[in-house]
Amino acid sequence: MISISLNVNQSLAQAVGDFLLENGALSVSFEDSDLNTEKEEAIFGEDPDEAERFWNNTNVISLFESLQSIQSISIKLFSIYQIPSEAIKIKNIEDKDWVKETQSQFEPIKINEKIWIIPSWHQVQNNNALNIHLDPGLAFGTGSHPTTKLCLDWLSKLDLKNRSVLDYGCGSGILAIAANKLGANKTVGIDIDSQAILSSNQNAKKNNTTDIKFFTSDSLLSESFDIVVANILSSALKVLSPLITAKCNSGGKIALSGILESQEDEVKEFYHHSFFFDKSIYLDGWVCLIATKKS
Repeated sequence: MISISLNVNQSLAQAVGDFLLENGALSVSFEDSDLNTEKEEAIFGEDPDEAERFWNNTNVISLFESLQSIQSISIKLFSIYQIPSEAIKIKNIEDKDWVKETQSQFEPIKINEKIWIIPSWHQVQNNNALNIHLDPGLAFGTGSHPTTKLCLDWLSKLDLKNRSVLDYGCGSGILAIAANKLGANKTVGIDIDSQAILSSNQNAKKNNTTDIKFFTSDSLLSESFDIVVANILSSALKVLSPLITAKCNSGGKIALSGILESQEDEVKEFYHHSFFFDKSIYLDGWVCLIATKKS
């Protein structure tokens, strides 16, 4: 396997990536060329309607099966994009068991003393903890992201006995599964993505929590809930604020995550008429808003 990488400015990144794929690349990825320097740029892809963004200096990395076509590709890159051959870095990639290599990147995740997330290829670390068995997949939510950790930590500190919980934007179903295991008497997950619902149901089965109901549309739900957790983009939290508000019982709690610290006040504006805000919780530049619905 051969890796070739080259630095380009943000206006060329997508075009160069597409060119490499059209010329036989097995894969193409992008990263900030200034990563871990003072010039590093934070790009989170926050707005789903926004065109894909790239860094001012973007490293385009591609994989090829052999060196056979690299020379002609170098000539074309110079001809079309004026990228000189000396700017292209070529590296041999040794053959590996890529399944094991990928799995090695996902260790058990300790959320707190009460909750662990355990991939299927690992042993349980603490038999006295609440262990959620979950493998990385297409749906968002493995427990590794700060926003998911914030929601899980908050849920673990609630008394969920005889309480109903709605996971709004359930992704992998991890929050709904945790709520169920923590004692909620009714748990429901909603997501617009059918793949998320498939993943959620599969993960619920792995965790013996098959009494959770997952839906692709909240039009199927007329009732409201004691606890509503929504770990989605801040833009979606704003647009969906009337729906999320309506799904929470009077005196009930909401946890809103997927929010950068800089967006906290902006998101609160969409909910403050219906909720009293409690103390927010923070992790690695992200915030989870906690609020109680007014009577």
